[in-house]
Amino acid sequence: MGKVKPFDISKREVWEAFKRVKANRGAAGVDGQSIEEFEQNLSGNLYKLWNRLASGSYMPPAVRRVEIPKATGGTRPLSIPTVADRIAQMVVKDVLEPKLEPCFHADSYGYRPHRSAHDALKVARQRCWKTDWVLDVDIQGFFDNIDHGLLMRAVRKHTDCKWVLLYIERWLTASVQMPDGTVQQDLQSLFKWSPLMFTPHSTVWLLTVFSECFLIQ
Repeated sequence: MGKVKPFDISKREVWEAFKRVKANRGAAGVDGQSIEEFEQNLSGNLYKLWNRLASGSYMPPAVRRVEIPKATGGTRPLSIPTVADRIAQMVVKDVLEPKLEPCFHADSYGYRPHRSAHDALKVARQRCWKTDWVLDVDIQGFFDNIDHGLLMRAVRKHTDCKWVLLYIERWLTASVQMPDGTVQQDLQSLFKWSPLMFTPHSTVWLLTVFSECFLIQ
């Protein structure tokens, strides 16, 4: 009989998370491993990831920082996790997202399942016939300055799952490999993960603090 793992994470959950990550594709992380290379030893890689997640020993590797040009000038930092880490993140996402989805306002479209920018544009076209003004709100440097302690308080309002909280906290304090190859620890802007990541913790924070202040009517 196999030894019982501390956390109830099934191999099926890891497998389903892998399928979603593969569908989203994405660039390689700090290890340079592509999804295709990960698949060359798929069974072994997924088992190793599941074993570490379920035992509580999974430690996120550094994320690879790249600078994305902004249309308005300057760059936006983006942190790219490894394939294995994206799968681990997706496992957490699949558990946490159903709990958060019912909390969102009907006018929330970012990083939500079955919603897109096209849906938001459709609503905006309808409403432009009713009003002749637009309120544009931008929280400057939000991801660079968010307080991790307050963020975790917001997450705990929606889940008490120990392993979900454990791994979110570890991701928040993981290291970052900068474009010049140097590795830095505990950057606030690490919080901006890859586009595939819902960033549920960031979104729930926005929900609990700002959604009641700025709602599109």
